[in-house]
Amino acid sequence: MLSLRSALGLVAALALAAPATAAERPNVVVFLIDDLGWTDPGCYGNTFHETPHIDRLAKDSVRFTNGYSACTVCSPTRAALLTGQYPARLHVTDWIAGHKRPFAKLKVPDWTMHLPLETHSLAEAFKAAGYATASVGKWHLGGADYYPEKHGFDLNVGGTNVGSPPGYFSPEKVPTLPAGKAGEFLPDRLTAEAIKFITTNKEKPFFLYFPHYAVHTPLGGKPEVIAKYTKKAEALGAKKNATYAALFEGVDDSVGAVRKALADLKLDQNTIVVFTSDNGGLLPITANPPYRAGKGSAYEGGVRVPWIVHWPGVTKPGSTSDTPIITCDLYPTLVEACGLKVPATHTVDGVSMVSVLKGGTAPDRDALYWHYPHYHPGGATPYTAARFGDWRIVEFFETGKVELYNLNDDVGEKTDLAAKEPELAAKLHAKLKGWRESVGAQLPTPNPDHNPEKDKPAPKKK
Repeated sequence: MLSLRSALGLVAALALAAPATAAERPNVVVFLIDDLGWTDPGCYGNTFHETPHIDRLAKDSVRFTNGYSACTVCSPTRAALLTGQYPARLHVTDWIAGHKRPFAKLKVPDWTMHLPLETHSLAEAFKAAGYATASVGKWHLGGADYYPEKHGFDLNVGGTNVGSPPGYFSPEKVPTLPAGKAGEFLPDRLTAEAIKFITTNKEKPFFLYFPHYAVHTPLGGKPEVIAKYTKKAEALGAKKNATYAALFEGVDDSVGAVRKALADLKLDQNTIVVFTSDNGGLLPITANPPYRAGKGSAYEGGVRVPWIVHWPGVTKPGSTSDTPIITCDLYPTLVEACGLKVPATHTVDGVSMVSVLKGGTAPDRDALYWHYPHYHPGGATPYTAARFGDWRIVEFFETGKVELYNLNDDVGEKTDLAAKEPELAAKLHAKLKGWRESVGAQLPTPNPDHNPEKDKPAPKKK
C-alpha cells in the first residue's frame, strides 16, 4: 500500500504529465451494479443469464479475475469508490442505517452514516479539472445534506438516502427522479437520463457515475423477459430466479445503450468505461461459486465482484489480469489516467492500476483490507480481514478467533490453516492489527445489554 507521501508524490508527478487541456482528457463512465454476484455476467462463466453487452465490453477491455469490493455491503463500498479511502478510515462501515442487534454480544461503534463533506471526492477532482459531473442512480450515502450535489456532482438523478427503490416500474416515487412514462422500467429510465447527460455534455469532458439500483431487492423485471427466463429454466430443469435474470438483463441493456450512445456521438474512443459491483451476490437469489458465502459475510463470496475496465488505445481487448483490485483503487487510477489533482490533505489508500491497464507490472502493496465491525443477516459478525498474496486472514471479534486460508490451494476457504501455520497466522494477524491502528478503525466493544435469549434472529417472512 502506498504511503501518503508516496501517493501525493505520484499525483504531483502525474499532474506534470497530464494532458494540456481539459478537452484532451478522456471522458469516464463508471457502472456500479448493486448486489451483482461475481459469476452473474456471461463473461465470468454464467450460462443462464444473457449479457451480450457486458460480454462485449469484456471483449473490448481488460477483465480482472481477482476483483474485490471494499466491503461486504453497499454504502461503505460507494464511499470508498468516491474517495479512494478504506471504509475503516472513513468510519462508513455498514450500509446506511445498518442492522440493529441491541442484545448481541458486542456493541457496534458509533460509526458515520453519511459521506463526510470534508472528505475530497472523485467528482470534486473531476469538476476542478473542467469536467461535467453527474450521479445517476442509487446514492445511499446520507440524506439531503450529503447528496451528490454536496460532493462535486453537477447533476443528481435518482440519488437519495435510501438503498433500494420502492419498485422497478414507474412511478418509482424517488424524489430526485423526474417522473417518467407510466410503467417505465427503472433501468431504462435511468439509462435515458444518463444518455441525456452524455449528449448534453458531448463538447466537454464528463464524468458519469452510474450506480444502478438493480439488481437489489425488491426484484422486478419486464414480464416478457421474466417469461423467457422461466421457460429457459424449465427447459434446463434448473432452479433459477427468472426475475433476477430479467432485472440483470435490464442492466445489460443499459450498458449496451450507453456504449451505443457514446459510439453514435463519436465519443467511444475517448471514454474510459468501468464496470463493477458494490459487494458479492446475495444468497440465495444468486450464487458465488467457488467462493464461500455471499453478501454480508466475512468470506470471499461477500467481496468478490466483477471488474472490467475499457480504456481505448490503452487496455488490450479481450485481456485478463489476475492482479487483485479493490474499489478504493479506482480513485487513484482515474486520477492518473485523467491527469487530475488531489489535495495535499487527502489520504489515498488505494493504488493506481494504470500500469496494469497498460499491460505492465502490478503496483507494489502489501495487502487488501476489509473491516466490518457490525452484524449482518448474511452471516457476518464483527470482523476484520486481509489478503496478503495468496493468504487470507480473518479475525472475528466476538470470539477472538483467527482463521487463515490459502486462496491458491483453497479458493473456497474450506480449510482453516491457522493451527497448522501458527507463526504465519501470528505474523499476518499483527500486520492486520497494525493496519487497523494506522487508519483509525473503530472497534466493537462488549455490550452491557447482551442477552442471548433476546438476541435471536427474527423469523423469516413467509
